[in-house]
Amino acid sequence: METGLIRIQRALLSVSDKTGLTEIAKGLVESGVELISTGKTAQHLRIAGITATEVAEVTGFPEMLEGRVKTLHPAIHAAILARRSDPEHQSELEQRHISPIDLVAVNLYPFEATIAEEILDLTRAIEQIDIGGPALIRSAAKNFESVAIVTHPGQYPEVLHEIRQHGGISLKTRLRLAQEAFQLTTRYEGAIASFLSTVSSTQASLTTEWPHSFPPFVAFGLERLQVLRYGENPHQRGALYRGVKPQGPNLANAEQLQGKALSYNNLLDLDAALQLIVEFPAAAACIIKHNNPCGVAIGEPLADAYQRARNTDHVSAYGGVVGFNRIVDEATANEIASTFVEAVIAPDYSAAAQEILRARVNLRLMRIPSKEWVLASDPWDIRRISGGLLLQDRDQVDLDKTAFTVVTKRQPTPTEWEALTFAWKVVKHVKSNAVVFTTVTTTVGIGAGQMSRVDSCRLAIMKAESSLKDTVVASDAFFPFRDGIDAVAQAGATAVIHPGGSVRDAEVIQAADEHGMAMVFTGTRHFRH
Repeated sequence: METGLIRIQRALLSVSDKTGLTEIAKGLVESGVELISTGKTAQHLRIAGITATEVAEVTGFPEMLEGRVKTLHPAIHAAILARRSDPEHQSELEQRHISPIDLVAVNLYPFEATIAEEILDLTRAIEQIDIGGPALIRSAAKNFESVAIVTHPGQYPEVLHEIRQHGGISLKTRLRLAQEAFQLTTRYEGAIASFLSTVSSTQASLTTEWPHSFPPFVAFGLERLQVLRYGENPHQRGALYRGVKPQGPNLANAEQLQGKALSYNNLLDLDAALQLIVEFPAAAACIIKHNNPCGVAIGEPLADAYQRARNTDHVSAYGGVVGFNRIVDEATANEIASTFVEAVIAPDYSAAAQEILRARVNLRLMRIPSKEWVLASDPWDIRRISGGLLLQDRDQVDLDKTAFTVVTKRQPTPTEWEALTFAWKVVKHVKSNAVVFTTVTTTVGIGAGQMSRVDSCRLAIMKAESSLKDTVVASDAFFPFRDGIDAVAQAGATAVIHPGGSVRDAEVIQAADEHGMAMVFTGTRHFRH
């Protein structure tokens, strides 16, 4: 027998999710394993023609309190927790006529699914807080040197295969199962703690504010996906973790098709590309450098959009990260291959495109085969500060032109409106202070991260590689002085969109009127620090 292998002679099955239960039970019985089970699980097995001893027969006590108490008994937990290598433990079991349990298969009441229901029933939610299940899991996981703990139907085939092939379960497998078990209970208890932190009592009744935007207690369940080559700089270490149930198109679920291992900075830029590109229902391409877009364009064909985005600032685009919200075709792949690109993210790539890009062996090619490329549904934007975390809502405000206010004498033309809408979507993704010149479909000049807004204007003008005549301008926050308006007007812009709200709004509007510009106030700021 393999070193560290334990034979499975007695197993306890007690599962809320009956998926795969019949299969694992039959497999265990065929391997000579005695089964013990709780009420509904035992009933399910009986219907399938599988014999199992009910826990009540083992403990001498019936299930109580509508199933709240089933397995919380020394005859169960001693059978799991006893160290097989300890003679005193074995002696105690013999004195009390307790036979060891070698495998425990448990999954938990669906608490998280219950609190996610559209109509929340507080009483029902509390009933879905599992007590016996986590206790069994902890007992078995603590004693992994002697016991195997199985917590998910997805683990059943592997466990059965190992028992059939090797006559038992290895220490390596038991340790991994125990690690996964404690990760499960940590997430489960965290969800309960977060939910209960929103419950309050009013005299004799209970109320909850769930789902709460910012519950008083937050528990994060994160799993490590990979250790990175290094962090932001080579002397820093880095790793990628993801949430347990990420939704929608998200980078943590992306598939890497080729290229070198992802770096910390690659991931930051890929995420910036993803967050920007999902803003557009039309075909779109963007290029990200140091977490800022240096070019964005919409329209078809995709290769043309990519060319226009790259031509916004071809110097900065060199070595950038590229994002697309459409399948990359052959023509687009040829354009990508024509210059140095660090990484690409897209819904998919045609076979011809993959063949072309395969020659760029170091190019990191990321695919996110999401059904719908829509704005990320993660509720929070999370940032670290020393000693804590900052949580905020994601900056996902619907672009509602009916809420905008034209404050100048001149109204924007239909073409200017279209360009202003495009510019307003882009500027949200540029580091503050941010100023962006665009046409209807393409960025022309981008000024990012300056300490004064007029300097962002000057930087955008300086970075522009083509004429700014008849462009529009978006600013992520209000213009505090007229100098910014004077600068963009002299560069050739004809319309501007920004939140407004400065004490000098009148001065800024007057400047726009003097230049014959149209100016739109949105009332919404888009700082990005």
